Amino acid sequence: MSSPCNATLPGDPPGGRRAVAVWSTGVAVYFVAVIFRTSLGVAGLDAADRFRVNASALSTFSILQLLVYAGMQIPVGLLVDRLGTKKVLSIGAVLFTAGQLGFAFSPSYGAALASRALLGCGDAMTFISVLRLGTRWFPARRGPLVAQLAGLAGMAGNLVSTLVLARLLHGLGWTPAFAGSALAGAVVLVLTLLFLKDHPEGCAPEPSRHRGAAYVRRQIAEAWREPGTRLGLWVHFTTQFPAMVFLLLWGLPFLVQAQGLSRATAGELLTLVVLSNMVIGLVYGQIIARHHAARLPLALGTVSGTVLLWAVTLAYPGQRAPMWLLVVLCAVLGACGPASMIGFDFARPANPPERQGTASGITNMGGFIASMTTLFAVGVLLDATGGDYAVAFSAVFVLQALGVSQILRLRGRAARRERERLVASRVETVHVPAA
Repeated sequence: MSSPCNATLPGDPPGGRRAVAVWSTGVAVYFVAVIFRTSLGVAGLDAADRFRVNASALSTFSILQLLVYAGMQIPVGLLVDRLGTKKVLSIGAVLFTAGQLGFAFSPSYGAALASRALLGCGDAMTFISVLRLGTRWFPARRGPLVAQLAGLAGMAGNLVSTLVLARLLHGLGWTPAFAGSALAGAVVLVLTLLFLKDHPEGCAPEPSRHRGAAYVRRQIAEAWREPGTRLGLWVHFTTQFPAMVFLLLWGLPFLVQAQGLSRATAGELLTLVVLSNMVIGLVYGQIIARHHAARLPLALGTVSGTVLLWAVTLAYPGQRAPMWLLVVLCAVLGACGPASMIGFDFARPANPPERQGTASGITNMGGFIASMTTLFAVGVLLDATGGDYAVAFSAVFVLQALGVSQILRLRGRAARRERERLVASRVETVHVPAA
């Protein structure tokens, strides 16, 4: 009897209900991690009051969290390739739950920083694991849609943070809100230990015979050597960070302090970003699954849209932009998350299965490095200019210009290499003997 992995192409997983159930367990871990990651976005002003810090110090919370997250991406990718998804997700759930609980009871700014760093470390272990889980349980043709659905679950976590955690924070107070939310981490840890499996029966990857420093260096070097991996990193770098910076920390202060909106109205606009992300994610996933050539036009189109809307908003005459413009801005920012997922659609076909975790880790570093840089720049510029958000948010344009230049430089080489791999895989498939 042939193995389930031979149901479509050689080595291609079968998918099905079992795949959906196992993958959903991993996605639940990522969902909770995003709730914890974005919890500071609705608590930024409260955190500034609680720990008595200025804008630069406040931005350090998110910068440190993202610094840890970005720095962990390649190690986590290597761990996923070596240990498997279940072990890495379990470790991640323990760490981000401990970080959220520590943040709830932190008596000082230093203790709170340490808690956010711990949270970032656990958070870093989730998304790459979920991507790896998708490639192990679903056929390759489902890859773009599965990845976008994973991103959609993350944005649902952001929505919970924006709507639910914000109400708990203002209704119950700091410690009960953050400590209560930490219970969700314990729940997903139990689900992972009980129900998650790394791969279907008969679909185990080939074991690697060589470990140690040489293996690590080879994995990283071979993944980086692929133009598709580097293109994926720069697509992720250029597209993700405008919305990430807005949702993670600076969106609420910008809307309340610079635009004069109430917290309730600002919260509704943050919710709009999340809802737009969820809708656009489904659309982008379907388009890319059916038209692979649409990847780069969608990514560059999203960058163009965000540049245009930010420029119009920041340069609008008068002290405040009109509500219709802020609504359009937030709707367009919702496309940043789905566009960043396109980066993985460049890295995935450029690397063999045993290197998927490493390649995804390299790609995933892009957006978080950009977000970390922009969070810091906005905080510094706000302090330097006395709260001039128009000057502070101009940092967005600098990083997007850098990213677009790298995308244009790499796109030709990545396309040629991808065509070569596709031709080679078709030749191998033709010569596979019948079972």
